[in-house]
Amino acid sequence: MQGPHPFTRREFLATTSCLGAAVLFARHFPLAALTEPILQDPRVGATPILDKGFALTRKIGEGVYATISDFSKGLQTVCNGGFLVGRDAALLLEGHREPAGAAYELEALRQVSPVPVRAAIDTHYHFDHTLGNAFYGAQGIPVWAHPLTGPLMIERYANLQGKDKAPLLAPYEKRVQEAATETERQRAQSDLGAFQLIFGTVDSSVVSLPNVPLDVTKLPLTVDLGGLMAVIETYPGHTPTDIIVRVPEQNIVFTGDLLFNGWYPASFDADMSGWLATLEKFAAFAKDTLFVPGHGQLCGQEGVAGERAVFEHLREHAEKCYRAGLPVEEAQRRYTVPEKFAGHMVFSWWFCIETAIAKFYDEFQKKA
Repeated sequence: MQGPHPFTRREFLATTSCLGAAVLFARHFPLAALTEPILQDPRVGATPILDKGFALTRKIGEGVYATISDFSKGLQTVCNGGFLVGRDAALLLEGHREPAGAAYELEALRQVSPVPVRAAIDTHYHFDHTLGNAFYGAQGIPVWAHPLTGPLMIERYANLQGKDKAPLLAPYEKRVQEAATETERQRAQSDLGAFQLIFGTVDSSVVSLPNVPLDVTKLPLTVDLGGLMAVIETYPGHTPTDIIVRVPEQNIVFTGDLLFNGWYPASFDADMSGWLATLEKFAAFAKDTLFVPGHGQLCGQEGVAGERAVFEHLREHAEKCYRAGLPVEEAQRRYTVPEKFAGHMVFSWWFCIETAIAKFYDEFQKKA
């Protein structure tokens, strides 16, 4: 079993709160180091402008800064982000998991510029990209996002607040307790830890919605920050709400969770065919494009190729099982992480692998 590193049942049971268990769970996901090609890219600053362990920010272009999160060291940000700074204004990228994460982003910006903030951008609605938005609201910073972001935050998060989570967690706790093998136990435990992290975050957050829905019929949208042009685009794949931010003149792209570098992508909300089509478009960007993925380290086109390879492996496995007449549950159980992806992180077996296989099954059935 690849993915989350094992930790003992005693450790797990000793952690009593939902969020406390999730913190223990998160510590088993150390961030990989920057690769040599990225270190050699002249756009990438060798020294971070701010480093608090859970996140560090470095210059990656003229007026372009990337925040890379390491949630093995803290859960304030969780996702990656950054900011763009022109002569006249700046854009912040991502609301992060909690207000302290959004506050970190503004603090990093203020290390390099006093310009006013035009807006903060949520690349999609997921909790680790949006539940820190309240900080931006308190600062009077507008939050831009896809128009479906707010409604999905209400449906998935606001409507869950104050509700008893025990019945929702019970099936996952049961799977951990009744696992027949160590592999099954680790898979079930990764799912339990993921849901505990989400539920704990939701219950400890003020759900602050984006207040500027972006009209998708008017995208791409070019934003002039004063000598720096940012282009906001929407692509299908990870969720119904994905947008990216490009700096075309410097071949830099903030992808949100349309790109996970060195991870099995979270696929429970995904349009798999649409996502693969989006990755094909990313692969057609310039060879020297620098990507800031939603999770994992900065990467070039090798990061896009790596995510496509993960999806193709999952698709091939699902198709082989489907054509053999196996039920989807058996296809999910039989999947194993191959050696070539041994270093990839798996946030949760259900979020990343079971749902991807199920969605491929659905596509095969629709074509039958």
